Amino acid sequence: MEREIDQLEPDAEALPASDAERLAESLDAEENTLKPEFVRRVADALEGEDRDAVYALVEPLHPADIADLFELLAEDDRPLLATAISDLMGGEVLAELNDHVRELLVEALPAGTVADLAEQMETDDAVALIEDLDEDDQAAVLAEMEPEDRAAIESALAYPEESAGRLMSRELIAVPEHLTVGDLIDYLRENAGLTTEFWEVFIVDPHHRPVGTCLLSWILRTPRHVALSDVMKRDQTLIPVLMDQEEVALRFQKYALISAAVVDESGRLVGQITVDDIVHVIQEEAGEDVLLLSGAGEGDINEPIRESYVARVRWLIANLLTAAVASTVIATFEGTIEKMVALATLMPIVAGLGGNAGTQTLAVTVRALATNQLVATNAWRAVRRELAIALLNGATIAVVIGLAVSVLFGNTQLGLVIAMAMLTNIVIAGLAGVFVPLTLDRLNADPAIASSIFVTMTTDSMGFLVFLGLATVSGLVG
Repeated sequence: MEREIDQLEPDAEALPASDAERLAESLDAEENTLKPEFVRRVADALEGEDRDAVYALVEPLHPADIADLFELLAEDDRPLLATAISDLMGGEVLAELNDHVRELLVEALPAGTVADLAEQMETDDAVALIEDLDEDDQAAVLAEMEPEDRAAIESALAYPEESAGRLMSRELIAVPEHLTVGDLIDYLRENAGLTTEFWEVFIVDPHHRPVGTCLLSWILRTPRHVALSDVMKRDQTLIPVLMDQEEVALRFQKYALISAAVVDESGRLVGQITVDDIVHVIQEEAGEDVLLLSGAGEGDINEPIRESYVARVRWLIANLLTAAVASTVIATFEGTIEKMVALATLMPIVAGLGGNAGTQTLAVTVRALATNQLVATNAWRAVRRELAIALLNGATIAVVIGLAVSVLFGNTQLGLVIAMAMLTNIVIAGLAGVFVPLTLDRLNADPAIASSIFVTMTTDSMGFLVFLGLATVSGLVG
């Protein structure tokens, strides 16, 4: 038996020796990325207009590695590479390309070429390719496509962006429930035009509504005479076609799905979403939330400079305005600071630690909202939890900073003032870190977009106000 298994394993030397060597030379085995020297060799060959050398270097690469190569090359070299490896530029390569890189390449290609590439791709990948084009370019590409493919893409484009309708693939296997396992196997074997990438077969009623699923493993292990209705799994997770892709990803994660049926408003099967699409969504949504918290826009190194500038400068201006609030608080206590210069030295510590505490709470809260861990049912429990953590953190930091200031400045009263200010500001920061995103979420605003600005404004202004206010009312400054 062991010998039989060995014979089923792929041959390690399946590639010709020369191709295998070139592939090994191009990839960093540890990091699974293209080696810098390989990218330089390709760039040099492009500069020398040696298309044969370029083709020989790129041919052994996986489509995903070819896509990485485009992103690593300078912008001027990308069209040259596309021309040199034109017959390697299939739909798989375009599907893996960064959105900005793909958009520039596609704009440089004739509409007929783009249409041919789109027809090679799965529906969801073709939609991702075409949806980024201008309306005129979209119309030109769609006009070059076969009627069936064009109708599928136009139907997908009619759904909102980032919805299940845009994400789903229409390539699936659906059969009526009156068939037997043998009928299904014969159907799969005799129809060469069916999709080759699927994990389960959807069973539908006469109105094309999904009533169950059959995993491929069940089909292969079940006798031919058994009816599909007797072996199929009737419980299934159905995805409404208008559901947001982030909610779709949460369902896949919660129910450990590999694929799921997408249904329209009448419950009819219109497509399927597979886990490989969800991996991209999870990565995209997680990165998007982090970047929104920092106000860095898309955060894509291939994004045009002007778009990055517009996305970032507006948040910097907003931060400038909130910083003015903190400056106004400081100006109010100008007389107090003049009498004790040590206050000017210490007050940034109060504001800075408060800001860090607020950011910690904010990050936890935004993530919990994004993953549906934090909902209306447990909101107050989350607030009490963060308040308890803030009190513990504040008390600890207050003791440390209070003792340190008392020793360094030889002033116990100053140590007590900064300790009380630190405790108060960290508690305020914890409450702001949870209440701000909860409030924005309740107002149907994305809590990741503007939360950090409001939390930072609160911790800075309140930190200065509490510290300088306590110093004034406590009689520390004579």
